[in-house]
Amino acid sequence: MVVKPEDAGLSSERLSRINQHLMRRYIESRKIAGCLTLVARNGKIAYFSPLGMRDLENGKPMTKDTIFRIYSMTKPITSVAMMTLYEQGHFQLNDPVSKFIPEWKNLGVYVAGRHPLFMTTPPERPMTIRDLFMHMSGLTYAFQSRSYIDEAYGKLGIGEVGGKLTLREMVLKLASLPLEFSPGTKWNYSVSTDVLGYLIEVISGMPFDQYLKKTIFDPLKMKDTSFFVPKKKQDRFAQIYQRGLNKTLMPTNQSGSGSFTAPPVFLSGGGGLVSTADDYFRFCQMLLNGGELDGTRILGRKTIEFMTMNHLPGNRDMTELSISSFSQTANEGFGFGLGFSVHLGSEKSQIIGSYGEYFWGGAASTAFWIDPEEDLIVIFLTQFMPEGTFNFRNQLKAIIYPSIID
Repeated sequence: MVVKPEDAGLSSERLSRINQHLMRRYIESRKIAGCLTLVARNGKIAYFSPLGMRDLENGKPMTKDTIFRIYSMTKPITSVAMMTLYEQGHFQLNDPVSKFIPEWKNLGVYVAGRHPLFMTTPPERPMTIRDLFMHMSGLTYAFQSRSYIDEAYGKLGIGEVGGKLTLREMVLKLASLPLEFSPGTKWNYSVSTDVLGYLIEVISGMPFDQYLKKTIFDPLKMKDTSFFVPKKKQDRFAQIYQRGLNKTLMPTNQSGSGSFTAPPVFLSGGGGLVSTADDYFRFCQMLLNGGELDGTRILGRKTIEFMTMNHLPGNRDMTELSISSFSQTANEGFGFGLGFSVHLGSEKSQIIGSYGEYFWGGAASTAFWIDPEEDLIVIFLTQFMPEGTFNFRNQLKAIIYPSIID
């Protein structure tokens, strides 16, 4: 149920600027096909607005129940699922990953070479589970195309959403490759969260998708969140777009499990889920409530507080530690917790917001943030690649924060 913005301490007039901005700058000019923005405060949805089309070619408008590929907005869900096992005493954050993946006991750090011949040196210390949560593991992503290790990931299909490797097969292939750096010394966006998905399987004894359904999706009534869209729901599934020649909008062709219309082989905890604004709002509201929603508790309040504090060494920000080419690391004043980036205060970041606000985004330009100080949740969903082409998050922040009236 959507309430009047004023009932949530927000200005209707100022929130109306969201649609004005998005229509003028993106929809009318066909930079994107469509989008959906949800703003909630004090536990109430005060703004829930679909714009444009979810499928231009077939004339389907964007609707509130549209299903989106959320890609890396999967990572916070996987991180929460892993922490449910932490709360049961199954692991400690400083446990070496090799405790659960024995094949990783002798991972080396890259010195020289190119796949399949690499020269390595022993790491300064073993990789820990905390390193996986924080992307300080020494792992990487193929799409960054920055190193010979990235190249090897691409050749082997490691971390490829819609790819042919199972989680177990990915882990075994990673055992044969060097780390980018000694764990804990740098920040690099990576398949670390996919490895957390594998650890969930090992520790729980359940397939990853089943564990998510049992532990998070069913309890929170996230009825449209899954690793694929079943046939009966595919009419609600948004088309994904990219820029063609002369910056014209064109659909991205996808087939097989990579299209999210069939059960995938690779259950990607880093980027494999589809969801709706309503489902993701329920997940976010659970976090903002301290781990509980509608009488159902997923995590403890202190666990959520722990996950959303800055865990980077010396309270540094990502720009000081990152070697990643990923666009989310470009802003100063943002740290990283256990599955989320964390706002370290506007005086450090020069971006409006609150200290302790936490967030992430997805490869199709989706974004969310949660601001505990203002009891605020914002979710923005569209389907445009590549992520980072347009700075939707900061533009929305510049409109939404001035709408707070109490």
